[in-house]
Amino acid sequence: MEDSTHISDTISRVRLGDREIILVGTAHISRQSVEEVDAIIRQEMPERVCVEIDQGRYKSMTEGQNWSSLKIGDIIRQRKGFLLLANLILSSFQRRMGLNLGTKPGEEMMKAVQTAQELDIPFSFSDREVQVTLRRAWGKSSFWNKNKLLAALLGSVFTKEKLTEEEMERLKNRNALEGMLEELAHVMPSVKEVLIDERDRFLATNIFNTSEKKVVAVIGAGHAPGIVRWLNDLHEGKVENDLEDISAAPPPKKITKITPWIIPLIVVGVLALGFFRSGWREALSMLWMWVLVNGTLSALGSLIALAHPVTILAAFVAAPITSLNPAIGVGIVTGLVEAYFRKPRVIDFENLQDDISSFRGFYRNRFTRILLVFFLSTIGSAIGTFIGIPFITSLLA
Repeated sequence: MEDSTHISDTISRVRLGDREIILVGTAHISRQSVEEVDAIIRQEMPERVCVEIDQGRYKSMTEGQNWSSLKIGDIIRQRKGFLLLANLILSSFQRRMGLNLGTKPGEEMMKAVQTAQELDIPFSFSDREVQVTLRRAWGKSSFWNKNKLLAALLGSVFTKEKLTEEEMERLKNRNALEGMLEELAHVMPSVKEVLIDERDRFLATNIFNTSEKKVVAVIGAGHAPGIVRWLNDLHEGKVENDLEDISAAPPPKKITKITPWIIPLIVVGVLALGFFRSGWREALSMLWMWVLVNGTLSALGSLIALAHPVTILAAFVAAPITSLNPAIGVGIVTGLVEAYFRKPRVIDFENLQDDISSFRGFYRNRFTRILLVFFLSTIGSAIGTFIGIPFITSLLA
């Protein structure tokens, strides 16, 4: 293992043969962190600066997010509603942390780029695209884990609690994105590998693959130990410097194609058993109970989202059917119906960045309201399914 010198709580030097990599761990979402990044780059005058953001995040920070280009109908049809909602909550989390701590999320990364440009130093975006990270985490999550994740994150957006001084100081010990990803890993330990470990490897490999002998890398402080380990392993040839296996969303497993059909087969089997044992009357009673439980809870979810009355009715009618057909979910039906009756307006896109920061804003904005209808009607149907199966089974007795 090559020499690794821990200089301070935020700075480490890693010597790999004739190369020197200075890791600057951003430990404060504050002006102090921004100034420290600027000072170290000027002091070290590296041959390259690496920053822990991707090209997409840099573009959105410099040019702003063009939310108006999103077509909510296409998003719902393509089953990307959950993913978009998670992305919006990510943006909300970063924005709230920035407002609470008096700075903009990612400002220290932007400062690193600006200083490099001013000093005519080449710079690189070393992080994996947030979209890929979320898709990989999403792909490794069960349906219930997805719902658990979104419920926890929505709760963090909707809470009205003020941060205590202790919590404020704790938040200053990591940048906004790191804080968000650590929360995700806590909510879903099964995807910690994607959210934390894989990004340690991704960042370290991209930093290692630069050709310059002296590099300053601006990273989240939480990644520093992992990056140091990966840099040494890469230098010693213990691991390959190829990232192809973690640079795209994982393909769906065969089991994930089969699993959605298990519940419909159970329900149909129970209804068929009721018919053969007691005839049509018993089977129809069981079927009506299935419709009542599943449809009511999905409609209740739509009602909680303050959906249009027709959308609530559509949830009641569609949920018992879609829960038996994995090819289409009730959220697709309710989302499209809500989008038809309450099309997002120009003002909804203009105010989206502010609206996603509050409970009231999520409901006021038609764009996010559609996503809430999609999400809550789906949750209602899922709960109805797991309540309805034992309920109709009990009728056999």
